Amino acid sequence: MIAVELHDGSFDPWRYLTDWQQTRQLSARSGATAVFVGTMRDFNEGDDVQSMYLEHYPGMTENQLHAIAADAQQTWSLDDVCIVHRTGEIRPADAIVLVAVWSAHRAEAFAACRHIMEVLKHHAPFWKKETLRNGTTRWVDKNTPG
Repeated sequence: MIAVELHDGSFDPWRYLTDWQQTRQLSARSGATAVFVGTMRDFNEGDDVQSMYLEHYPGMTENQLHAIAADAQQTWSLDDVCIVHRTGEIRPADAIVLVAVWSAHRAEAFAACRHIMEVLKHHAPFWKKETLRNGTTRWVDKNTPG
């Protein structure tokens, strides 16, 4: 199963993960769960960042995230994949992204989770506009390396 959700507002990735595991009929064969939670830093490119506005293209972004997860399922033997991503106004320490992968074995779960996050970071259609502590704004031209 693949689940992709975008939230225009805060979400608790740990609560989301707990709810997911309680409401889904997870396979008894899932011996491993790999989880990545990304949060906003208060700095970028040497500057202090006060906030960030994360834009996306509705429909297209969800389709791209689903395709990234489906590609991972073709590469690794995965039981479930969950991607939750934040949009809108974000502050330092807020959760931005949750990627969770369930598989029979840890090696596949770790590899798939990392792959999904790296592809998402570099290819998903999101646009970031930062507001710096000095009050200026700028669009982020490139993502930070993994």
